[in-house]
Amino acid sequence: MQILEAIFNRRSIRRFSVVKKVEKDKIETLLKAAMSAPSAGNQQPWAFVVIEDESTLREIPSIHPYGAMFSQAPLGIVVCADPSKEKHKGYWPQDCAAAVQNILLATQALGLEAVWCGLYPNEKPEAAVKELLKIPEDIRAMALIAIGYSDAKGHPADRFDAGRVHKNRWGGK
Repeated sequence: MQILEAIFNRRSIRRFSVVKKVEKDKIETLLKAAMSAPSAGNQQPWAFVVIEDESTLREIPSIHPYGAMFSQAPLGIVVCADPSKEKHKGYWPQDCAAAVQNILLATQALGLEAVWCGLYPNEKPEAAVKELLKIPEDIRAMALIAIGYSDAKGHPADRFDAGRVHKNRWGGK
C-alpha cells in the first residue's frame, strides 16, 4: 500500500472481528513502525504495553469513557512515555503521538483497522489504565489503541480546508 493511500483512507474503526486474532509477526511490525517515529533528540522516550488477554481488554470499557470497542478488539497497545529518557524536556507527548500515528498507518498496510483513544492529559483514565496494567508511577500512559480485523473499512474523505492555511504569516494569502 502506498503511504498516501494509507493516510487518506485511514479512519477510526470501532468494530472488530472477535474471532480473528492479530498475528505475532504483525504485532511486531506495528511496534517496529512505532519505534521508527521521530523523537526530539532521537531519545525515543516511548514504551509499549501489548494487551492480548481478553479479560484485560474487556475491562477497558469500564475505565475509559470512550473505550467500548475494546470489548471486541483482539489487541490493544498502550503507548507510554518515560519522561526520564527525554533529552529535551516536555517533548514526550509529541514523540509518542508520532509513534501512535505510525501504528495507525501501519495497520492499514497490514490489512488491520484501529482506533486511538487518548489517555494523557486526562488524569482519571490514565490513572485507571496505569493501575489495570501495573504501569509504574513514573511512566506516563499516553494512548490506547484498539486493533483488529474488521469488515468496516476506511474511505477517502477530503478534509482539506484552504481557510486553515496561512502564507508566510498568519492571515497571509
